Amino acid sequence: MKVMTARDAKNHFGEFLHSAQREPVIITKNDRPVGIMVSMEDAEASLLPEMMMAKEPGHEEWVANKVAETMRRVDSGETTLIEHTDAMKQIRSRIAARLLKPTR
Repeated sequence: MKVMTARDAKNHFGEFLHSAQREPVIITKNDRPVGIMVSMEDAEASLLPEMMMAKEPGHEEWVANKVAETMRRVDSGETTLIEHTDAMKQIRSRIAARLLKPTR
C-alpha cells in the first residue's frame, strides 16, 4: 500500500490518482494517517458502499425477511443457489449499469 503526504497528493494529483487506481493510497498529514483513497473498482468490491448508505428504519428486518424467503424457496426447490463468482459478476454488472445511468 502506497503512502503519500497530503502536500504530495495535492502537488502531484495526477500521480496520486494513478497510484490509487493500482492500489489503496494512505494520505498522511504531520506524519499521521488522515485518509485513504481507493479506486472505484476496489470500493465497489468492498463493503464501503453499504457502510456509507444510511439505513432506513426497518431495513434490517426487511433484509432478514428477504433472506428467510429466499432460503424457503431454495429448500422447497422453487429456486437454486448460484456460485459466488457468478453472483459477484451479476452484482458488478448491476452496479456498473447504475453508475452509467444518466442523471437528471
